Amino acid sequence: MKYCRFQLDNQPLYGLVESVSGQEQITRIFLKPPQNAGGDLEDVPTRRMEHLALAEAELLAPVCPSKIVCVGRNYREHAAELGNEVPTEPLIFLKPPSSLLAPGAQVRRPRIAERVDHEGELGVVIAKKCYQLADDEDVRPYVLGYTCVNDVTARDLQKKDGQWTRAKGMDTFCPVGPVVVTGLDAQALAITCRVNGEQRQHGTTADMIFPIADLIAYASQVMTLEVGDLLVTGTPSGVGPLAAGDSLEIAVAEIGTLRVSVIAAP
Repeated sequence: MKYCRFQLDNQPLYGLVESVSGQEQITRIFLKPPQNAGGDLEDVPTRRMEHLALAEAELLAPVCPSKIVCVGRNYREHAAELGNEVPTEPLIFLKPPSSLLAPGAQVRRPRIAERVDHEGELGVVIAKKCYQLADDEDVRPYVLGYTCVNDVTARDLQKKDGQWTRAKGMDTFCPVGPVVVTGLDAQALAITCRVNGEQRQHGTTADMIFPIADLIAYASQVMTLEVGDLLVTGTPSGVGPLAAGDSLEIAVAEIGTLRVSVIAAP
């Protein structure tokens, strides 16, 4: 199942996305947020709506997390390209919810940063509250679905600060969407990033150092993962700088393509 969040008549709504005559369309409106369904979207009541093409909808970020938990250096080649050691355990950090950006919106490139990079990633939406999961516990009931994420990073500030809050947490630095897809096998999904139509990154989730199940279990030892939280799983190699005027696409197989543009911050 696939859903989006969109604006209609000045009201934010969640919509079911289906293929109709080969085109993705919003066909029904959820009467309560999908993340409140306890992991089973079949139980969420919906109502019919006049079909709206997904490409023509005013999309919002499809998640409303209490926090965004990210994983650094989870692909060996990405760690190597920046001159870093491969971590021996997951390296986690946080982005604030204020960094979220809707599909089709604009990443603001801050004046205080000399280099701002793209990082295409797979995002995991949490279905159920979890804390200190057992080592052998099945994490699948805790996964609502998957989405595309761009972990925008001010690379020079990341190196300068040592910790990553400022470099990763600026407003507009977490584009997400365009949809959330449930029921996927996410063990080998291709991730591609294109800037101005040119491929910059291409990898697969099969190359993660720490797979999704390990990341959820590890993060749950540190903090309670709440319903609707977003776990961002790391980026393949090929990260690079963005300039004002760039168009940016993050595509994840079986999910879709997240498109945003870049402007200079005023």
